[in-house]
Amino acid sequence: MNEMNLYVTLAVSGLAGLGMVVSAGLSGWRDWVALKRREIEARVQPVAEPGRNAGARIEMADLRERIRKLEAIAAGVDL
Repeated sequence: MNEMNLYVTLAVSGLAGLGMVVSAGLSGWRDWVALKRREIEARVQPVAEPGRNAGARIEMADLRERIRKLEAIAAGVDL
């Protein structure tokens, strides 16, 4: 009978240890999936609102104007 108690104790301890390992693994998996979800959401950028990028649009227009002037100078056209 003593040997049977030993086997039952070992089996219960093994199952409890396995349950703890599985629980920790599941928690880590959920955290990893949440991290990847946040990374994917960070990559997707919302459409820019008209008022937010006004400075960038002005700068792009200025650069285009400079390029147009440089192309005119290269072609020999006086502005």
